[in-house]
Amino acid sequence: MTRVDFHFNATDKLGYACRLVRKIRRTGPRVVVFGDPLTLAEFDRLLWTFSQLDFIPHVHAGDPLAGRTPVILCSEAGETPHSDVLVNLSHGTPPFFSRFERLFEVVSCDARDRSLARERWRFYRDRGYPLAGHQLASG
Repeated sequence: MTRVDFHFNATDKLGYACRLVRKIRRTGPRVVVFGDPLTLAEFDRLLWTFSQLDFIPHVHAGDPLAGRTPVILCSEAGETPHSDVLVNLSHGTPPFFSRFERLFEVVSCDARDRSLARERWRFYRDRGYPLAGHQLASG
């Protein structure tokens, strides 16, 4: 069953997500990042610039290199080449989250984002998924 971790109060949601993906990759799992196309375009740009010392290989889900790339950016429900970790940057529940071993929900300080995250929390809780909440001191 998918383990779900919420990271609350990210002051810079996409910047925090970059650091989270870097941390996950350092421990080995492959990552799929889910979000709307505009968010993923910005996240793609940030992955190239958030750190001068780190390179995180990433491509979009439809790219021919997706099967050999450790980080996949995905904006639609569909097959992904791996199912280790899913990072959700969208406001909704990813429709395919249950095929992943672990799901990270990154939540900003924005009132709307927090409200929608509470709905997702209830969704996972009501279906029996193991949940953990992490309050970020700064994100």
